[in-house]
Amino acid sequence: MKEAGDLWRPLRTPIFRQLLLADVVSDIGTFMQGVGSAWLMVSIGASPLFVALTQTASTLPFFLFALPAGAIGDIVDRRSLILYAEIWMLCVAMAIAVTTIGGLMTPWMLLAMTFALSAGDAVESPTWRAVLPELVRTEDLPAASALNGIEFNIARAVGPALAGALIAAAGVGAAFLVNVVSFFGVIVVVARWKRPSRARTAPPETLPGATVAAIRYVRNVPATRGLMLRSGVVMFFASAPFALLPAIARGVSGSAIGYGVLLGCFGVGAVGGALIMQWGRTRASNEAIVSTAVVILGCTIVALAGVHNLPGLMAVMLVSGGAWIAFISLANALVQTMAPDWVRARVLAIFMLITQGGLAAGSAIWGTLAARASIDTALVCAGLGTIATTALGLWMRLPDGAGDVSPWNHWRMPAIGPNVVPGLEDGPVLVTVEYRVDEEHASAFLLAMRNYERVRRRDGASRWDLYRDLEQAGVYLETFIVVSWAEHLRQHERLTRGDRDLEQLIASHARGEPIVRHLIQAESRE
Repeated sequence: MKEAGDLWRPLRTPIFRQLLLADVVSDIGTFMQGVGSAWLMVSIGASPLFVALTQTASTLPFFLFALPAGAIGDIVDRRSLILYAEIWMLCVAMAIAVTTIGGLMTPWMLLAMTFALSAGDAVESPTWRAVLPELVRTEDLPAASALNGIEFNIARAVGPALAGALIAAAGVGAAFLVNVVSFFGVIVVVARWKRPSRARTAPPETLPGATVAAIRYVRNVPATRGLMLRSGVVMFFASAPFALLPAIARGVSGSAIGYGVLLGCFGVGAVGGALIMQWGRTRASNEAIVSTAVVILGCTIVALAGVHNLPGLMAVMLVSGGAWIAFISLANALVQTMAPDWVRARVLAIFMLITQGGLAAGSAIWGTLAARASIDTALVCAGLGTIATTALGLWMRLPDGAGDVSPWNHWRMPAIGPNVVPGLEDGPVLVTVEYRVDEEHASAFLLAMRNYERVRRRDGASRWDLYRDLEQAGVYLETFIVVSWAEHLRQHERLTRGDRDLEQLIASHARGEPIVRHLIQAESRE
């Protein structure tokens, strides 16, 4: 049985509580901005192409900027990055409001400003998620992630409704002004946040190097890679309701009110789902919770095809919201806890790319299928596909714990003479580690070293090999190459306490201390 925190316990942390309240106001403003932009594009006589491009301008920055933004979020101070991104979005939102009220807005201007506004959100999002483990305790992360999901769904239900009422009463410019005001709460809270400074002894990373390190990390951590793949596949199939719900609502209610009611039911269901998830975490594994949530989600998608009245759809959306929040909040929490601090924003950026890519691709596929066959056909196929994704758990089972990913920099630095100190960019660097292993331990040693290969590659090695000495029995030589001396210094800081068991296992199969040598390419020195 696992220990799980109460859903509301993260709210006892002042900074998390303040950020959550400020964020719900900001997200309401964001949804009002989205409704206002679509309505304004129609109001100024733009073609349907420009109306459709408004959504493109909102989503494209996430695909263009998310990964480099994640790299930047791991290099610079995260608090400062969030603050500057919020100020940028405030300025763009203000420009949109002033231009609209002044009657100067054109379709191209609106597309460009929408892109600029979304670019700020794309740059901020990976870092915003990466700071969550700094705000609450590890055991409270699933609850904090669920609260964030609840907040977002409340904003999604309230924002469009407020926008519609305000636009009808005072015009689009008024909705844009509300969005401007909504940024101030987040800016004030972030500006007052006293984030503890983190000392780094290794050289700072460059943007290209940090991006490569992120991809290398995900490729060499099977649990993280599997979680991302499963989440992306689930998002692909589960995107059908998000893409087709407006058409479903129009068919049963004939107005936008029905769409708003269904979104509201989804949000209410998310609150209930978060409560049930916290209760379930004390009684079931993460795999069981996620698989159950995905099966229920798939069933609700199929049910949408068979229910053609508003009360029935409301009930289905309540259940769907609960299943959705259980899946997405637990997946988010696992990604956050499984990634060490040095790479967390980048890993979250890749997670966003995969899940948002699945959502975008799925929406296009199910929309096309609905147009060529029927909405009900698309929903049934998507729902059955969602249920089928649970089979991935046979190969990519979700862990119940992330392990200890805190730094464990215990490696001895090489004793380098004063006349041969390498430059930070000198390289490549060849590191060799010589082990002496008795014959009876050889098989177990080789198996442990194969697992250790992932650790070396995860933390910076571009090539890894293990050799057996033909002249001395029981002597093995591990070699790995790192692109530069600076990257090897960073490699020292990237080892985690969760790797301790593997190192101790390797040490138990070897005799004495291993002999470590550091060699640098001769041509790199003048």
